Amino acid sequence: MSKVTIVLGAGIIGVSTAIHLARRGRAVVLVDRRDPGEETSFGNAGLIQREGVVPYAFPQDLGLLLRYGLNNRIDAHYHGSALAKLVPFLARYWWHSNKPRHEVIARAYAPLIENSISEHQVLIEAANAGQFIRKDGWMELFRTNAKRDGEVAEAERLGREYGISFKSLSREELAKEEPHLSGDFIGALKWNDPWSVTNPHGLTAAYLAYFQSLGGRFVKGDASTLEPGAGGRGWKVRTDEGMVEGEEVVLAVGPWAQEMTAKLGYRFPLGVKRGYHMHYAPAGNAVLNNWAMDGERGYFLAPMEKGIRLTTGAEFADRDAPKSPVQLERAEKVAREIFPLGERLDAEPWMGARPCTPDMMPVIGKAPRHDGLWFAFGHAHHGLTLGPVTGRLIAEMMDGEKPFLDTTAWRPERFNP
Repeated sequence: MSKVTIVLGAGIIGVSTAIHLARRGRAVVLVDRRDPGEETSFGNAGLIQREGVVPYAFPQDLGLLLRYGLNNRIDAHYHGSALAKLVPFLARYWWHSNKPRHEVIARAYAPLIENSISEHQVLIEAANAGQFIRKDGWMELFRTNAKRDGEVAEAERLGREYGISFKSLSREELAKEEPHLSGDFIGALKWNDPWSVTNPHGLTAAYLAYFQSLGGRFVKGDASTLEPGAGGRGWKVRTDEGMVEGEEVVLAVGPWAQEMTAKLGYRFPLGVKRGYHMHYAPAGNAVLNNWAMDGERGYFLAPMEKGIRLTTGAEFADRDAPKSPVQLERAEKVAREIFPLGERLDAEPWMGARPCTPDMMPVIGKAPRHDGLWFAFGHAHHGLTLGPVTGRLIAEMMDGEKPFLDTTAWRPERFNP
């Protein structure tokens, strides 16, 4: 058996991991059933969220939970038929979101986020992908003083504790930045540190081309066919080019991680948050200058290459259930009231599933009970943000190097799977 390393999953996590392994001289085969970046990595708000040191918590306020229970919001929606299956995950998610526990999690999570820009920059430069990047942050828009004051206070805390840079904009300053937004907003919070991506799929494709320039191979195949090699040595997976065998394998399969690891005897408490997007042409001569979130409604508008991308919040449902883009319909109705959106540019809404852990942190590290098996999944809302930093950490661990960050908080063993 040739000394090959297999990476399963060609989203931003898998492609970034494959790059870092290939940069260390390994023969790497990247495997996915679809072209790279066409699953979960395809649909997102296009942000490298340097400010996102605090992961998204499950609401703790009873009144807010009751309002979510009405199931008529943009930022969250659920399928009643899936609730019985979802309750165990949601209960653990709620438990970890308790304020003291969430604060501990944020401190453990922050190092990943703090290195997100610098690690992307290395790959952006190597892949000659700067045409997809803007470095002017994003905005959170406010309709009420209470929401603005609360978010600005939180930004001030993040500035003190994590060095996050921001600016509070008045109604007049916001109007200068975004003259085509309606007057519904009393101001905004501008996060200065994040970078935005005008074409997330294009960025993943550029990273793939760089990987291939390093000698890496991409082949289409079925990751679910993974099994130990002959005599229990190494691993093999079925592809369109025949059986591929390797000494080590990385599972970067996103929302399919739970079922794949279960076949190998692991029990990770993983969930998914589904999400939708749609692109629109601006009406007339309208221009949206910034990536912008309607803070009190929970949808995002992003001026991307293809058009203005509207993204929704989280949908809690079975991963493979039919599309139910009710959040998108609700968001579009509100978005048209605050910005002159024109026609839809996509034939139908895009839908994807974000892989989530109940403690809001990814799983990064060696499988506890198998040689040559490594895990890199569970990045939730920050897959695009954390692709390169995850890839570097996995490659360093696989080569026996001391990782540049302490990986204890993200190790698979924390779930005793």
